[in-house]
Amino acid sequence: MARRRFIVEADGGSRGNPGPAGYGAVVLDAVTGEPLAEVAEYIGTATNNVAEYKGLIAGLRAAHALDPEAEVQVRMDSKLVIEQMSGRWKIKHPDMRPLAAEAKGLLPPGQVTYGWIPREKNKHADRLANEAMDAGKRGEQWQPKVPPGGTLAAAAPEAPADDALAEPAAPDAPSAAVAPVMGWGSADLGAPTTFVLLRHGETPLTPEKRFSGSGGTDPGLSDIGHRQAELVAASLAARGTIQAIVTSPLKRCRETAETVAARLGLDVRVDEGLRETDFGAWEGLTFAEVRDRHPDDLDAWLASSKTAPTGGGESFATVARRVALSRDKLIARYAGRTVLLVTHVTPIKTLTRLALGAPPESLFRMELSAASLSAVAYYGDGNASLRLLNDTSHLR
Repeated sequence: MARRRFIVEADGGSRGNPGPAGYGAVVLDAVTGEPLAEVAEYIGTATNNVAEYKGLIAGLRAAHALDPEAEVQVRMDSKLVIEQMSGRWKIKHPDMRPLAAEAKGLLPPGQVTYGWIPREKNKHADRLANEAMDAGKRGEQWQPKVPPGGTLAAAAPEAPADDALAEPAAPDAPSAAVAPVMGWGSADLGAPTTFVLLRHGETPLTPEKRFSGSGGTDPGLSDIGHRQAELVAASLAARGTIQAIVTSPLKRCRETAETVAARLGLDVRVDEGLRETDFGAWEGLTFAEVRDRHPDDLDAWLASSKTAPTGGGESFATVARRVALSRDKLIARYAGRTVLLVTHVTPIKTLTRLALGAPPESLFRMELSAASLSAVAYYGDGNASLRLLNDTSHLR
């Protein structure tokens, strides 16, 4: 049986070089020219070359997700990337070497060929890269118009910000978009993207049950926390399923992630969206102390996910919007892979709640121990499946 053939067109750009940067890539059917998948992302401050390599990597990943056995022809207007990936030019810049190595490892060398095209023939990928940069400038997440499979996606209207945690509409209410059909689904959805959710190890504040978010002192791990990180690293190494590691920027998560990464031989990527809630004036206080000092504010916070802690903290609704944006970005980046997310109580509970379609008050009905593991799988039809919650067996 003949292999499928794809064309990957990729591009990246930087408005300043270095400056605000993004990439775009499209996978085309080599026979019909039909777009099969689009990917794009705003990547913050970077150079043109880094953005172009990121676009190549994203395009190859999208092609691999569609058919890992397909023959792929890469077309880009970056002479540098094409010549380096073809082996004709040496890779001298240290920022380029790991990106080129990552791209080479996504598909066997014999399945991928590279060819240069002029910029005017790379308009699709160039448009996607600029759309991603424009979205990033607005603080938004780029949304594909061509999902994996090649069917044009209908653009659903953006929900108002306050509706991020709203309940589903009643069955007879008018709806602008059709939700995924729940059930067994079809058998050809492909491998899910699986997030293994690791709460960081213990800090000095953990046993005292103090509010410890992203607006406090940013404590590191205690001696017990470092030991917990080593135990979970050994457990994950034994399982051998983790393919990438992404962490919250806070110190306790970075220290946990680095311990695991050293054991697994992986790099660590930081995602700002995975940080803990900012608890405002409650940072460092116990629940009893908050009850004593801010009783009315605490009651309001417990009663509504849209209420923020005293002193300019974040509401759970705000955190949910932030976490959902990171979730969608990471699902697109790591399609079909198993990724360790090292994060905190609220982001893990939020990902769990959203996967289950549970109401906001469910956040108060979950237990998450330090260094515990949970897992959620995300499928191509939009459904999610909770596979594990608060597993601490590796600590015993």
